Amino acid sequence: MEAESIESITPLLASADQWGEVLLLLPLLLALEAVLSADNAIALAAISRRVGDRAGQEKALNLGLLLALVFRLGLIAAAEWVLDFWPLQLLAAGYLLWLSGSQLLGLNEDNDEEESEGGATPEALTTHGSHPSTGHQHHHASLGSVVATLALTDLAFSLDSVAAAVAVSDRLWLVMLGGVLGVIALRLTAELFIRWLGVFRHLETAGYLAVGLVGIRLLLRLAVPQVVPPEWSLLIVVGLLFAWGFSARRPVAALETGSLDAGSLDLDDSGHGRL
Repeated sequence: MEAESIESITPLLASADQWGEVLLLLPLLLALEAVLSADNAIALAAISRRVGDRAGQEKALNLGLLLALVFRLGLIAAAEWVLDFWPLQLLAAGYLLWLSGSQLLGLNEDNDEEESEGGATPEALTTHGSHPSTGHQHHHASLGSVVATLALTDLAFSLDSVAAAVAVSDRLWLVMLGGVLGVIALRLTAELFIRWLGVFRHLETAGYLAVGLVGIRLLLRLAVPQVVPPEWSLLIVVGLLFAWGFSARRPVAALETGSLDAGSLDLDDSGHGRL
């Protein structure tokens, strides 16, 4: 979801006729993008964690979002064609639904395995380099495949906001500036989510549920546009999902993210870690 898709700020953005007003709006746009792109950012963070080491994850994010920026600017420049080309929007909706469904199934399978094995020990965590509930994410993928997946995922999300972005202003440079701000916000929030995914046990599931909601909304817009829910209702649902996602910490923080190291974990008598 993008800041430009919120109808209540459209008049404010459309009134930015002077440079001074535009400069005043830039911090607002950046803050809104950081908040409203959380569903996109968590998906990108989870995808980037498929690269084994922290340096590789950051490189994948940088390259993937650079490619995503090129795609975004291209979409904005070709917005009139994109909005009339429904097969592309159908592919985007299908991709988001596939991404959400496949990852949620993988998370459920890993959670079932963890429960059947009675949980993971800190030693197993250190050996395999990932938390069992997210282990399917960390079978080290190649940098190129992760970068391509990051760019495609952001492209699918961007299709949902191209129409709204173009409706905000007829000045192409301003709309493209919004796209650049969106990618900057994604880079900042994805970095945070990489760390948080290793700490909060439900956050990845909440994120992929939000991705599925965006895919459903795209599909509804194509099939039955008269029943597409308003933006505020989707915001409320996504907010509730993320509140649940941050509601519980893992027994052992994810060591591979670099947010905590083994020495920062306090082990109790049973061998389980405490933050």
